Amino acid sequence: MMRVLFVTGEYPLMQGGVGDYTRRLGEALGELDADVHVLTHIDAGGDHLRAAATPYEPTVYPALKQVGWNLWGDVLAAIDEVQPEVVQVQYQSAAYGLHPAVNLLPSRLRLRRSRSVVLTTFHDLKFPYLFPKAGPLRWQAVLALARGSDASVVTNPADWERLNAAGLGEKLRPIPIGSNIRCEVPNEYDRTRQRARWGAGPETWLLAYFGFLNANKGGETLVQCLAELVRRGAPARLLMVGGKVGSSDPTNMAYLAKVEKLIDDLHVADRVQWTGFTSSEDVSANLLAADCAVLPYREGASLRHGSLMAALAHGLPIVSTALTNMPAEAMKKFPMLVDGDNALLIPPEEPVRMADAITRLMTGSALRSRLAAKAAVLSRQFEWETIAQAHLLAYRSLGVAI
Repeated sequence: MMRVLFVTGEYPLMQGGVGDYTRRLGEALGELDADVHVLTHIDAGGDHLRAAATPYEPTVYPALKQVGWNLWGDVLAAIDEVQPEVVQVQYQSAAYGLHPAVNLLPSRLRLRRSRSVVLTTFHDLKFPYLFPKAGPLRWQAVLALARGSDASVVTNPADWERLNAAGLGEKLRPIPIGSNIRCEVPNEYDRTRQRARWGAGPETWLLAYFGFLNANKGGETLVQCLAELVRRGAPARLLMVGGKVGSSDPTNMAYLAKVEKLIDDLHVADRVQWTGFTSSEDVSANLLAADCAVLPYREGASLRHGSLMAALAHGLPIVSTALTNMPAEAMKKFPMLVDGDNALLIPPEEPVRMADAITRLMTGSALRSRLAAKAAVLSRQFEWETIAQAHLLAYRSLGVAI
């Protein structure tokens, strides 16, 4: 049986998309007969995971202290214990405290002459902190991680294009992420009652935003869009689904305060409901209660976002933002949202145009039905079994016996 060791700075019960992704991928690989182990932060794991009613649950080692060069020793100790054929780093710099130890980990494993194949999944390409005015050296730290790995999993066209332009095309494996939230209708679910819980009646436009707030996700545009809809007399309410900020990035708190102040300044606090961090079942119930998902990402509707995957998995009609200046070669590597076909896409940071798109959607039942159906079809390409199979192909391409 092939053994895989994931290294990740976050994992449930911590709040964070990378942790949820790692668990879902581990479960899917386990169902395909892999033996999956996870080295992660000391705050993760617990009886809740072991008691989960899933066909397979990875073995979790909550040992990392998140920052510092001690990461190397922790990983080497885990390799000695697990003896994995594959070591796969789940990279999001904030989840490792912006420390560069993770960027140099593959090189350190080479010095140790580890026999494990090393892959890195780039959840983003953000830089670690090196020292003041490090400038271009920060990007070189990201490239050191990619160059030191035997292969790199990239989850979206923008990251594929940037790493490919750095001469790493042969090492890249384009594999999108999936939804961390299963579409599961809870027992005794009543959509009317669920909507009423958030002050939404039959005629209300219940708009759902899902995911932690940060500066790249367009929270200010979202609030300005709601204010524009209210100004027009639309019966719109905004449901903020899930926790406000995650466990890894402390800068999100400052951005949350900025968005909350804007809500007050634009006098729409009575139209905004926050669910807070809830179980996956409650997240699913709230998404199913919504009329559409509104996701105004500043970088465009990138496939890196688990919130987008969740909206697709729940068959929601989606209003989001268009990717710009993306080469066709990169776009062809991934299944994509297409404006007017499976989503409505407008330029980033255009709240009035976003309000126009929502109005068009909410006043056109045929359009809503068509986009919802197309979203559900597209979501099949992001199912976890498909993603796990793609990982097995990536391992096999590196000589791992499956």
